[in-house]
Amino acid sequence: MAMVFKRKHTMDVSDALAGLSAGRLVLVDVREGSERARGFAPGSRHLPLGELERRLGELPSDRPVAFICQSGRRSAMAATAARRAGLDAHNVTGGMNAWERRGLDTTTTGRTR
Repeated sequence: MAMVFKRKHTMDVSDALAGLSAGRLVLVDVREGSERARGFAPGSRHLPLGELERRLGELPSDRPVAFICQSGRRSAMAATAARRAGLDAHNVTGGMNAWERRGLDTTTTGRTR
């Protein structure tokens, strides 16, 4: 099944979860540590927006990277910056608010980098 990304480099939380679960994309949480501590998508990496520019080299260039924050605003900025750096980057619309509204799993332990 092919993952379909909408125009403007966005995807919904279901597409993000499907890609993450299948290993077809990397999900990067750009919220601050205090926000992430309240709950995050299992398997996501943590890279606060303020550190993104200097840490972009840590992200893979061999598959899409999807950025998520609380509502979708900071992750949209992160996706734009990552695309400018040459990555296949996408914004998860609605962020963790949409993730939680959809009833998708969250955790407070696990992968942080």
